[in-house]
Amino acid sequence: MKKNLAVIGASYLQLPLILRAREMGYTTHVFAWAADDVGEKAADHFYPISITEKERILEVCRQIGICGICSIASDLAVVAVNYVADALGLPGNSPESTLLSTNKHRMREAFARRGDPSPRSVLVESAAELAALDLPFPLIVKPTDRSGSRGITKVLTPAELPAAWEAARSQSLEGKALVEEYAEGKEYSVEHISFRGEHTFLALTEKFTTGAPHFIETGHREPARVPAETLAEIRRVVAHALDTLEIRNGASHAEIKIDGAGRIRLIEIGARMGGDCIGSDLVRLSTGYDFVRMVIQTACGEAPDFTRVCEPRPAEVRYVLTREDYEAFLRLRETEPERILRVVDMHPERIGGTTDSSNRAGCYLCRAAEESGEENG
Repeated sequence: MKKNLAVIGASYLQLPLILRAREMGYTTHVFAWAADDVGEKAADHFYPISITEKERILEVCRQIGICGICSIASDLAVVAVNYVADALGLPGNSPESTLLSTNKHRMREAFARRGDPSPRSVLVESAAELAALDLPFPLIVKPTDRSGSRGITKVLTPAELPAAWEAARSQSLEGKALVEEYAEGKEYSVEHISFRGEHTFLALTEKFTTGAPHFIETGHREPARVPAETLAEIRRVVAHALDTLEIRNGASHAEIKIDGAGRIRLIEIGARMGGDCIGSDLVRLSTGYDFVRMVIQTACGEAPDFTRVCEPRPAEVRYVLTREDYEAFLRLRETEPERILRVVDMHPERIGGTTDSSNRAGCYLCRAAEESGEENG
């Protein structure tokens, strides 16, 4: 069989996938809107087709004769990946699973039906519905179908609600917004790889954000520092939720909160690995597992390989949003340069312009201190 692998997306987030596939002997066929992204140059073949044009992508994939299709760190790409895989009889997830894992309203409905612990959520489609809402403050307002902190606002009073609702609707691809109970607690994310319905836990990530009102992520640490019994319960809860969303093949990224009483709430789950270097870098550094290779293998119908490719050590990814973040990076580079593993992106001239996870001023990976008092340590 030809080793032609289709990759949806060409941004820097997809670059580890493209490069790893080529190392594994695949010919990479990358689909994305032409924007002079790094993936366009790294691909063996690039097709200037938007990742939303799933029918056109399918037509080209039929002509190529692909053995698998995949993407990492993109909810939007999941739609095209599963559409093409389903049409060509390749490993992936069903159309129903695609809907459940990319639309937050449908996801909340599924969680409610199956008893998965999740905040109360209401789809609000008009100003009249907004005015009649019966949920206690504070509330979270979010688009039904976006990721990366886009359009998310914590609302403390009724007066703030209309503007937050309009902001969320403006960011939604379908023009819709959810209003939800605010789940108290510390944030974590959970990475799994699934193959033919069997879910394997890979890592629990400790998350750091700017907090209210927009909760833009400032960094992540793996492994997260939680008691063994808490980790066991997280694994049980998330595995059940993966079944609820009918995720059977490929990576998944679950976002959760744990309150002071130890109660776990599911915030959302994406049928893809965590972005912002979580899946592509942190999992490998902290566990030794090649998560990117697993994504390629499962997309091509092969069982994931759990051979460790490096020594597992605690690691962090840190993002630069403010001048203080940039100065912390410079201090670390000066005093402990051996801890810095890779500077992924650094544009100090952008400081002050961050509105969500897509336009931060920098990103770097570093070894975590075993017991660090630093904010992202």
